[in-house]
Amino acid sequence: MRGCEVWDLVKVPFPYTNRPVHQRRPALVVAVPDASGTPDLLWVLMVTSADDRGWPGDVAVSDLNAAGLPAASIVRSAKIATIEARDTERIGSLPPQDRPQSIKGLRGNLAPALQ
Repeated sequence: MRGCEVWDLVKVPFPYTNRPVHQRRPALVVAVPDASGTPDLLWVLMVTSADDRGWPGDVAVSDLNAAGLPAASIVRSAKIATIEARDTERIGSLPPQDRPQSIKGLRGNLAPALQ
């Protein structure tokens, strides 16, 4: 899918770290790298059920309708993946009021790796 933007919620084949399978699930686009000559790539954060055990940096999605999500969900900033844009299907957008906390969670998880 071409034309994804930061803050879009998309369905993607999100990889698991503990088993060699992918499951189509919602994810939040946090970067659309521009690398000419390569596949269109997206950096995405996992979106999961709010019923799951909370992790540091999780952000509750406040408007499920705008996000295109069927049930209470959170953005899990500790789970980031790079995927090809062609594998996505846009379902909604992260509400503006949830974006500052999502940035904070992502920075908090990436900062130790960048020091």
